[in-house]
Amino acid sequence: MPGLKLPYFQADLALPKRVDVVVVGGGIIGASTALELAERGHSVLLCEKGQIAGEQSSRNWGWVRISQRDPQELPLMREALRLWDRLEARTGHPTGYRRSGILFTAERSREEAELERWAPHLAAMDLPGQMLRGDFLRQVMPGYQGKAISGYYTPLDGRAEPQLATHAIARAAQAAGARVMTECAVRAVESEAGRISGVMTERGRVACSAVVVAGGAWSRLFLGNARIALPQLKVLNSVLRTSPVQGGPDCAIWCNGFALRKRQDGGYTIASGSENIVDIVPDSLRLGLKFLPRYLQERRSIQFRFTGSGRWREEAAQDRRWSAQQTSPFETCRVLDPAPSQKAIKQGWDAAQRAFPILQGCDVVQSWGGLIDVTPDALPVISQVDDLPGLFISTGYSGHGFGIGPAAGRLTADLVTGDAPIVDPHGFRLSRFGKKK
Repeated sequence: MPGLKLPYFQADLALPKRVDVVVVGGGIIGASTALELAERGHSVLLCEKGQIAGEQSSRNWGWVRISQRDPQELPLMREALRLWDRLEARTGHPTGYRRSGILFTAERSREEAELERWAPHLAAMDLPGQMLRGDFLRQVMPGYQGKAISGYYTPLDGRAEPQLATHAIARAAQAAGARVMTECAVRAVESEAGRISGVMTERGRVACSAVVVAGGAWSRLFLGNARIALPQLKVLNSVLRTSPVQGGPDCAIWCNGFALRKRQDGGYTIASGSENIVDIVPDSLRLGLKFLPRYLQERRSIQFRFTGSGRWREEAAQDRRWSAQQTSPFETCRVLDPAPSQKAIKQGWDAAQRAFPILQGCDVVQSWGGLIDVTPDALPVISQVDDLPGLFISTGYSGHGFGIGPAAGRLTADLVTGDAPIVDPHGFRLSRFGKKK
């Protein structure tokens, strides 16, 4: 099947000698941070080693949700919902965003009770959400033939097109004055008198007083070269898209066995919803104790895999230390493009067709894999680095980054500029993990 097609992005070509802030990473977090900083009048250089949104920011499900998040993320996601509502007007480019609602279903009383236990978090924020049953459930799931007995519905949630949204934000950042350079890896950060003084890119040096690391799945490797410990691993999620079909559900839906959301082109994006593959790599051993509680909590949805000639070999061969004058790992692998799990694709597709027979009238036209950057507590790191003033991190969004991206960019920019933060960032601090690598 053909690979993901991204819109053409006209990158800047001339490397500036100095800017206020360098943003490392051209996913939705980096682009949103660059836009926020540029709109506030700061000079910004966004460096992406490959292409804008070339990795997980274009490979996710396209959900924009507050439902079922960790309570610590809810205030930030509430702000994100507000930002998504006017993102197309703000950027001047299409994002595919639509407030269509999201439904998490339950087939058993135990699952229903879990949804009901989460509901007070939303009610405490005075945001709408309700359990649906009977006719109300069937109204938002037209044609459904599955086993769900109820579902928790959040009408303010919605969807957007991952292949469009980050490009829209990056273009708006350019229009606001930011330089956006692709195929330009940042090799290393530089410091003077104990604080950030610049970066060395593959095209040369840029002086700056602040650096934001928003490198997604690459962030641990990049920061490790700067002697900054970030506990982060990668999880493979596999996704497919269908040809257009008439009459299916408009809201995004999570069910046992699959998750789906309607696409702008009339088809659906579908994933297994509950199967994530964790490749055993050297970092799995280094970080095993930190991630053990999460593994135990998510053991039903995690499948461990060891391929000695696959990711283990690739990551074992990567340099973990290099100088600013050496070719970095980010130049030898421009895009993480893992093969999807065919087992996960088949399971998700079969389950979706059983639940919605109307899908039997369309075809699977594409499938892909994406590597999600995860932390031990599945919460992002949005934080300054105490040991190196001027260095900031915005990464580890654990599969929740697309929807929260615009607000995460705003919070990151708040930390860089010293402005009043949009929400309390304490729960996202790097220091919660300690310093051991």
